[in-house]
Amino acid sequence: MLKLAIMGAMQEEIEPLIANFSDVKVTEFANNKYYEVNFNGIDIVIAYSKIGKVFASLTATTMIEKFGCNKLLFSGVAGAINPSLKIGDLIVATKLCQHDLDITAFGHPYGYVPGGAVYIESDKELIELANEVSNDLNIKLTEGIIATGDQFVANEERKNWIGNTFKADALEMEGASVAVVCNALDVPFLILRSISDSADMDAGFSFDEFLKSSALRSAEFIMEVVKRVK
Repeated sequence: MLKLAIMGAMQEEIEPLIANFSDVKVTEFANNKYYEVNFNGIDIVIAYSKIGKVFASLTATTMIEKFGCNKLLFSGVAGAINPSLKIGDLIVATKLCQHDLDITAFGHPYGYVPGGAVYIESDKELIELANEVSNDLNIKLTEGIIATGDQFVANEERKNWIGNTFKADALEMEGASVAVVCNALDVPFLILRSISDSADMDAGFSFDEFLKSSALRSAEFIMEVVKRVK
């Protein structure tokens, strides 16, 4: 039986999701709040993790292990690396990597540790579902590689290095860690992001201005995916 997890990193990323529901049960656990709802007969758990890979891993694991979620959708914002991505554009991750994971001193490539992998691939069926929504609603959706790290990247040199090293199209601070958890626990997942900045702009200017509008755009798209998920 399907039980769906929907995650964001920040409160601003899940508020537009919770706004769709009137009957919401709130459970407090591990210094966080989990919002349980039912939609079209599907039990859904919504939560924001707080920013960064550790909190995202904790929240994803909790949603799967404590609440029994067996499919996970992530909605939020990201910075663009690919110059074709503009503010408000939507990107779904085909695969994700950790751009700040570095044991190259031991002869390994960036983003790799023994027993792991540089890239974790997203669930192909959920990507297909996202593309169906995109086509039916005539909303542009880009497929691409998303790079994750515990850094808010706000300079062009670092952005270009991540793009060149990992062939990444966008970057954020949670997706790859969620992917690692879901992959290890055999839970299909989808990471959807709306572009809020171009990663080489002044952080205060672009992120604060476009966070809410981009988060809303991502949340609205995720709700359309939820309507079709099986």
